[in-house]
Amino acid sequence: MSNSVSATPFSRLGIVVGMEAEAALIRPFLPTARFGLSGATLSGARQAVLDLLESGVDALLSFGLAAGLDPALQPGAVVVPRHVVVNGERLAAAPALLDWLGADRADVIDGDLLHSDVIVTAAARKMALFRQTGCVALDMESGVVAEMAAVRQVPFAVMRVVCDPADRTLPPAAVVALRPDGSLAVGALARSILCNPFQIPALIRVGRDAGQARMAAKAALERRFS
Repeated sequence: MSNSVSATPFSRLGIVVGMEAEAALIRPFLPTARFGLSGATLSGARQAVLDLLESGVDALLSFGLAAGLDPALQPGAVVVPRHVVVNGERLAAAPALLDWLGADRADVIDGDLLHSDVIVTAAARKMALFRQTGCVALDMESGVVAEMAAVRQVPFAVMRVVCDPADRTLPPAAVVALRPDGSLAVGALARSILCNPFQIPALIRVGRDAGQARMAAKAALERRFS
Protein backbone atom coordinates (compact mmCIF):
# COMPACT_ATOMS: atom_id res chain seq x y z
CA MET A 1 0.00 0.00 0.00
CA SER A 2 1.48 3.26 -1.09
CA ASN A 3 -0.39 5.58 1.28
CA SER A 4 -0.38 5.78 5.06
CA VAL A 5 -1.86 7.95 7.74
CA SER A 6 0.92 10.47 7.05
CA ALA A 7 -0.86 11.21 3.76
CA THR A 8 -3.84 12.64 5.65
CA PRO A 9 -4.17 16.41 6.07
CA PHE A 10 -3.42 15.84 9.78
CA SER A 11 -0.51 14.03 11.37
CA ARG A 12 -2.17 12.32 14.36
CA LEU A 13 -5.42 10.70 13.26
CA GLY A 14 -7.78 9.04 15.74
CA ILE A 15 -10.30 6.51 14.41
CA VAL A 16 -13.46 5.63 16.34
CA VAL A 17 -15.16 2.31 15.59
CA GLY A 18 -17.97 0.34 17.17
CA MET A 19 -16.25 -3.05 17.16
CA GLU A 20 -12.80 -4.50 16.75
CA ALA A 21 -13.93 -6.19 13.54
CA GLU A 22 -14.39 -2.72 12.01
CA ALA A 23 -10.97 -1.60 13.20
CA ALA A 24 -9.49 -4.69 11.58
CA LEU A 25 -10.82 -3.54 8.20
CA ILE A 26 -9.10 -0.15 8.18
CA ARG A 27 -6.02 -0.73 10.37
CA PRO A 28 -3.92 -2.29 7.54
CA PHE A 29 -4.45 0.86 5.46
CA LEU A 30 -3.73 3.35 8.26
CA PRO A 31 -1.36 1.46 10.54
CA THR A 32 -0.12 4.47 12.50
CA ALA A 33 -3.56 5.79 13.39
CA ARG A 34 -4.83 5.53 16.96
CA PHE A 35 -8.05 3.61 17.55
CA GLY A 36 -10.95 4.02 19.96
CA LEU A 37 -13.46 1.19 20.42
CA SER A 38 -16.98 2.02 21.58
CA GLY A 39 -18.29 -1.53 22.00
CA ALA A 40 -21.46 -0.29 20.23
CA THR A 41 -22.57 1.64 23.33
CA LEU A 42 -23.09 5.36 23.85
CA SER A 43 -20.93 5.50 26.97
CA GLY A 44 -18.25 3.51 25.19
CA ALA A 45 -18.29 5.96 22.28
CA ARG A 46 -17.85 8.91 24.60
CA GLN A 47 -14.98 7.26 26.42
CA ALA A 48 -13.31 6.22 23.17
CA VAL A 49 -13.41 9.77 21.79
CA LEU A 50 -12.25 11.24 25.10
CA ASP A 51 -9.31 8.84 25.27
CA LEU A 52 -8.26 9.71 21.73
CA LEU A 53 -8.52 13.45 22.36
CA GLU A 54 -6.54 13.13 25.58
CA SER A 55 -3.86 11.20 23.70
CA GLY A 56 -3.28 14.21 21.45
CA VAL A 57 -4.92 13.33 18.14
CA ASP A 58 -5.40 16.29 15.80
CA ALA A 59 -8.29 14.84 13.75
CA LEU A 60 -11.04 12.26 14.24
CA LEU A 61 -12.57 9.74 11.85
CA SER A 62 -15.70 7.72 12.59
CA PHE A 63 -15.47 4.48 10.61
CA GLY A 64 -17.49 1.29 10.31
CA LEU A 65 -20.89 -0.06 9.36
CA ALA A 66 -24.18 1.83 9.46
CA ALA A 67 -27.91 1.29 9.15
CA GLY A 68 -29.41 2.52 5.91
CA LEU A 69 -32.23 5.08 6.12
CA ASP A 70 -32.53 6.00 2.44
CA PRO A 71 -34.45 3.14 0.76
CA ALA A 72 -32.29 3.58 -2.35
CA LEU A 73 -29.14 2.46 -0.52
CA GLN A 74 -28.27 -1.22 -0.59
CA PRO A 75 -25.79 -3.13 1.61
CA GLY A 76 -22.29 -2.00 0.67
CA ALA A 77 -23.17 1.62 -0.12
CA VAL A 78 -20.28 3.84 1.01
CA VAL A 79 -21.34 6.99 2.89
CA VAL A 80 -18.99 9.94 3.51
CA PRO A 81 -21.43 12.51 4.89
CA ARG A 82 -20.85 16.23 4.72
CA HIS A 83 -22.85 16.67 7.92
CA VAL A 84 -23.74 14.61 10.97
CA VAL A 85 -27.13 15.38 12.51
CA VAL A 86 -27.20 15.23 16.32
CA ASN A 87 -30.35 16.27 18.20
CA GLY A 88 -31.44 18.34 15.21
CA GLU A 89 -28.09 20.10 14.79
CA ARG A 90 -26.10 19.63 11.58
CA LEU A 91 -22.38 19.46 12.35
CA ALA A 92 -20.10 19.87 9.33
CA ALA A 93 -17.25 17.50 8.58
CA ALA A 94 -13.84 19.01 7.79
CA PRO A 95 -13.47 19.78 4.06
CA ALA A 96 -9.84 18.62 4.04
CA LEU A 97 -10.83 15.23 5.43
CA LEU A 98 -13.78 14.96 3.05
CA ASP A 99 -11.44 15.54 0.12
CA TRP A 100 -8.99 13.00 1.50
CA LEU A 101 -11.76 10.40 1.84
CA GLY A 102 -13.03 11.03 -1.68
CA ALA A 103 -16.45 12.45 -0.81
CA ASP A 104 -16.80 13.76 -4.38
CA ARG A 105 -16.36 10.33 -5.98
CA ALA A 106 -19.29 9.05 -8.00
CA ASP A 107 -19.36 5.81 -5.99
CA VAL A 108 -19.65 7.62 -2.64
CA ILE A 109 -22.83 8.94 -1.00
CA ASP A 110 -22.32 12.33 0.67
CA GLY A 111 -25.78 12.80 2.21
CA ASP A 112 -26.19 13.61 5.90
CA LEU A 113 -25.77 10.90 8.52
CA LEU A 114 -27.99 10.69 11.62
CA HIS A 115 -26.70 9.94 15.11
CA SER A 116 -28.73 7.64 17.37
CA ASP A 117 -28.20 6.87 21.04
CA VAL A 118 -29.67 3.38 20.53
CA ILE A 119 -29.52 0.64 17.92
CA VAL A 120 -32.40 1.06 15.45
CA THR A 121 -33.55 -2.35 14.26
CA ALA A 122 -37.08 -1.88 12.85
CA ALA A 123 -37.61 -1.07 9.18
CA ALA A 124 -40.62 1.10 10.03
CA ARG A 125 -38.51 3.20 12.39
CA LYS A 126 -35.72 3.61 9.83
CA MET A 127 -38.22 4.70 7.20
CA ALA A 128 -39.76 7.21 9.63
CA LEU A 129 -36.35 8.67 10.46
CA PHE A 130 -35.60 9.09 6.77
CA ARG A 131 -38.86 10.98 6.25
CA GLN A 132 -38.26 13.14 9.33
CA THR A 133 -34.60 13.99 8.80
CA GLY A 134 -33.62 13.27 5.19
CA CYS A 135 -30.49 11.56 6.50
CA VAL A 136 -29.28 8.65 4.37
CA ALA A 137 -27.82 6.46 7.14
CA LEU A 138 -27.50 6.13 10.91
CA ASP A 139 -24.96 4.98 13.49
CA MET A 140 -24.15 5.33 17.20
CA GLU A 141 -20.61 6.73 17.17
CA SER A 142 -20.50 9.54 14.61
CA GLY A 143 -22.63 11.99 16.57
CA VAL A 144 -20.41 11.60 19.62
CA VAL A 145 -17.36 12.16 17.44
CA ALA A 146 -18.92 15.25 15.84
CA GLU A 147 -20.06 16.83 19.12
CA MET A 148 -16.84 16.26 21.02
CA ALA A 149 -14.75 17.35 18.03
CA ALA A 150 -16.73 20.60 17.91
CA VAL A 151 -16.15 21.24 21.61
CA ARG A 152 -12.42 20.60 21.29
CA GLN A 153 -12.22 22.36 17.90
CA VAL A 154 -10.77 19.24 16.28
CA PRO A 155 -11.66 18.44 12.66
CA PHE A 156 -13.64 15.28 12.03
CA ALA A 157 -15.10 13.19 9.23
CA VAL A 158 -17.08 9.98 8.82
CA MET A 159 -16.77 6.99 6.52
CA ARG A 160 -19.51 4.40 6.94
CA VAL A 161 -20.78 1.48 4.87
CA VAL A 162 -24.44 0.48 4.88
CA CYS A 163 -24.98 -2.96 6.36
CA ASP A 164 -28.71 -3.34 7.06
CA PRO A 165 -30.80 -1.46 4.45
CA ALA A 166 -33.81 0.68 5.29
CA ASP A 167 -36.36 -2.00 4.44
CA ARG A 168 -34.71 -4.66 6.61
CA THR A 169 -35.78 -5.30 10.21
CA LEU A 170 -33.01 -6.94 12.20
CA PRO A 171 -34.01 -10.16 13.99
CA PRO A 172 -33.48 -10.19 17.77
CA ALA A 173 -30.60 -12.65 17.56
CA ALA A 174 -28.60 -10.26 15.36
CA VAL A 175 -28.49 -7.78 18.23
CA VAL A 176 -28.08 -9.97 21.32
CA ALA A 177 -25.48 -12.29 19.81
CA LEU A 178 -22.85 -9.72 18.85
CA ARG A 179 -19.98 -9.05 21.23
CA PRO A 180 -18.11 -5.70 21.23
CA ASP A 181 -15.14 -7.29 19.45
CA GLY A 182 -17.40 -8.36 16.59
CA SER A 183 -17.37 -12.05 17.49
CA LEU A 184 -20.50 -14.07 18.15
CA ALA A 185 -21.85 -14.77 21.60
CA VAL A 186 -22.82 -18.34 20.70
CA GLY A 187 -24.86 -18.97 23.83
CA ALA A 188 -26.98 -15.85 23.37
CA LEU A 189 -27.42 -16.66 19.69
CA ALA A 190 -28.59 -20.21 20.44
CA ARG A 191 -31.03 -19.06 23.12
CA SER A 192 -32.54 -16.46 20.84
CA ILE A 193 -32.99 -18.95 18.00
CA LEU A 194 -34.53 -21.51 20.34
CA CYS A 195 -37.02 -18.91 21.52
CA ASN A 196 -37.84 -17.90 17.96
CA PRO A 197 -36.63 -20.30 15.25
CA PHE A 198 -38.62 -18.43 12.61
CA GLN A 199 -35.92 -15.72 12.61
CA ILE A 200 -33.36 -18.01 10.97
CA PRO A 201 -34.04 -16.84 7.37
CA ALA A 202 -33.69 -13.22 8.50
CA LEU A 203 -30.42 -14.08 10.25
CA ILE A 204 -29.09 -15.58 7.04
CA ARG A 205 -29.95 -12.34 5.21
CA VAL A 206 -28.20 -10.31 7.90
CA GLY A 207 -25.07 -12.43 7.51
CA ARG A 208 -25.18 -11.97 3.75
CA ASP A 209 -25.66 -8.20 4.10
CA ALA A 210 -22.81 -7.92 6.61
CA GLY A 211 -20.46 -9.84 4.35
CA GLN A 212 -21.35 -7.61 1.42
CA ALA A 213 -20.79 -4.50 3.55
CA ARG A 214 -17.39 -5.69 4.74
CA MET A 215 -16.28 -6.47 1.18
CA ALA A 216 -17.47 -3.05 0.02
CA ALA A 217 -15.64 -1.34 2.89
CA LYS A 218 -12.42 -3.14 2.03
CA ALA A 219 -12.80 -2.31 -1.67
CA ALA A 220 -13.41 1.37 -0.89
CA LEU A 221 -10.33 1.49 1.32
CA GLU A 222 -8.25 -0.19 -1.37
CA ARG A 223 -9.44 2.33 -3.96
CA ARG A 224 -8.49 5.20 -1.72
CA PHE A 225 -5.27 3.98 -0.08
CA SER A 226 -3.67 1.34 -2.31
